[in-house]
Amino acid sequence: MIELPAGPLDKPFIARHVRPLFSRVLAGDRSIYLANHSLGRPPDRMLEDVTDAIEVWYRRLGDAWEEWLAAREKFRALTAQLVGAPRADCIVPKTSAGQGLRAVLNAYDKPLRVVTTDAEFDSIDFILRVYRQRGRIELAIVPPCTEAILAALSQKTDLVVLSSVLFRTGEIVAELDALIREAHTGATMVLLDVYHHAGVLPLNLAALEADFAIGGSYKYTRGGPGACWLYVRPDHVETMRTLDTGWFAKEAPFHYERPDPPRFASGGDAWLESTPAVLAPVQALAGLEFTLAIGVERLRVYHLAQKHRFAALLAAEGLTVKGAGPDFGAFVTIAHEHATACGGADAPWRENGCAR
Repeated sequence: MIELPAGPLDKPFIARHVRPLFSRVLAGDRSIYLANHSLGRPPDRMLEDVTDAIEVWYRRLGDAWEEWLAAREKFRALTAQLVGAPRADCIVPKTSAGQGLRAVLNAYDKPLRVVTTDAEFDSIDFILRVYRQRGRIELAIVPPCTEAILAALSQKTDLVVLSSVLFRTGEIVAELDALIREAHTGATMVLLDVYHHAGVLPLNLAALEADFAIGGSYKYTRGGPGACWLYVRPDHVETMRTLDTGWFAKEAPFHYERPDPPRFASGGDAWLESTPAVLAPVQALAGLEFTLAIGVERLRVYHLAQKHRFAALLAAEGLTVKGAGPDFGAFVTIAHEHATACGGADAPWRENGCAR
């Protein structure tokens, strides 16, 4: 387990306690990396964890599952701690946030009305539009403000899909708790996309009373692609079932029984699917431990100071910068007339590990 002492995140602290944990990726000329809101730097221990998870396959063959599933449960427990889930089994491992969204949509046995915003991440937006195209949902897309969302809820709605921090601008959605309460008064469930929230801002899904949430370790918790999750509120894990299921959701999967009707596992395990990917949770463990050890509140203070400094430097060069204040997440945005070309794979500042 990664442990870090208390104290402000100043240069001496980072040099002594943080940089050694990332020595591999900081070696050579790869010391500047501005895409902290995308693929985060991997900790050194991530490679050790993944190597051990592969080595156990060589050593134990079929018995490797014992250690693989233990790592999966640790991933669930650490994620639950990070996002304020009341139980670890409320965290359902997924390979993408979109997979979590589909599991929720496929838990309804009738066409449903969904309200979302025009500021959702492309994958989430695309999935919802495809479901609408196939006649699976009625979809209302509104601006990402409380007034527009509440106005859309004046018509009977089954599900709201909403980011808590907007990926395009970094804006923190205001009055989120009040919006969820208002949705619940009309028996509308709420799914939060917290990919740009978890690990950046304090988060307590239980206190918010969110019905579902999706997120992952690709960005701020430095776990790489594939280590994602779906949160299902405790009172839903027993009462709702999704068609995105498989034998790991069975009551006793290794008994190979076939009861009819099917018997599901208890709690959140009933939301599991078929044979899981085993390395993704392993690769996410070190990053989750680091985030929890350093503390989201302490990271938030550091983020705000870094954003303010960065924005000032860019503004001095005549660039328009947004997102430096406390009403935004952990990144700033820059307006540029050639933004698409600048963000491409051949952009000049991608040399030496630099990115957006």
